[in-house]
Amino acid sequence: MGAGIAEVCARAGVDTVVCEVDAVAARAARDRVAASLDRAVGRGKVERAAAQDALDRLVFTSSLDDLADRQLVVEAVVENPDAKTEVFAALDKIVEDPAAVLATNTSSLPVMRLGMATARADRMVGLHFFNPVPVLPLVEVVTSLHTSADTTAAVSDFATRTLGKTVVRSQDRAGFVVNALLVPYLLAAVRMAESGFASAADIDAGMELGCAHPMGPLRLADLIGLDTVASIAESLYDEFREPLYAPPPLLQRMVEAGLLGRKTGRGFHTYDRD
Repeated sequence: MGAGIAEVCARAGVDTVVCEVDAVAARAARDRVAASLDRAVGRGKVERAAAQDALDRLVFTSSLDDLADRQLVVEAVVENPDAKTEVFAALDKIVEDPAAVLATNTSSLPVMRLGMATARADRMVGLHFFNPVPVLPLVEVVTSLHTSADTTAAVSDFATRTLGKTVVRSQDRAGFVVNALLVPYLLAAVRMAESGFASAADIDAGMELGCAHPMGPLRLADLIGLDTVASIAESLYDEFREPLYAPPPLLQRMVEAGLLGRKTGRGFHTYDRD
């Protein structure tokens, strides 16, 4: 997600700094962006010169200190509240401009809780992109009880005018708009497979061919990452305490086994890994 967000910013003409956990991860991030741009060139979506210009606008680092002069920082670390809180507490001390906006790409965690780790909760907002970021046009802008109207307007304007995305706004509730509707559907498909009612292939074919969905629910869960689906489900269940949000045992076991979907080569389906 972080590489995708960086790519769309660079393609939109924004000078962008990408911070990874270490130098090895930073090089890998650059390689991911370069490969994605190459694919876009191959599909005729981007001119070769424009792709190179975008890559040239990106700086890759492993030091948060290199974000000190940024006007907008978008966090996209693992979907773990402790990890995200640690990042925002550090950014609050590093980012110099008190008017700069701190944004989280969280799928489901409370924006206000993350913002309270800083001294600028009014400049904290949810900016939730969808995977793959260069392809999908939607961004959710999520406002907490502290988020100022100016912050909301500035981030919405950046997403629409600069990045060319479509914005939907959501209050700060677990799952926001899309995942609050999507995840119970994915979990229902997991329960159907878990019960032996139908195979993963038949469940996906049923929704693709019977309901004209571009991707079946289990293949979509694999694309999102089963660990991410489980994390979102846990956040939804913690907030609403409704059984439809509870992650099924099969999903939990697959996460424990490291069968996370496309990124590991195996989930409900198997995949070739590059």
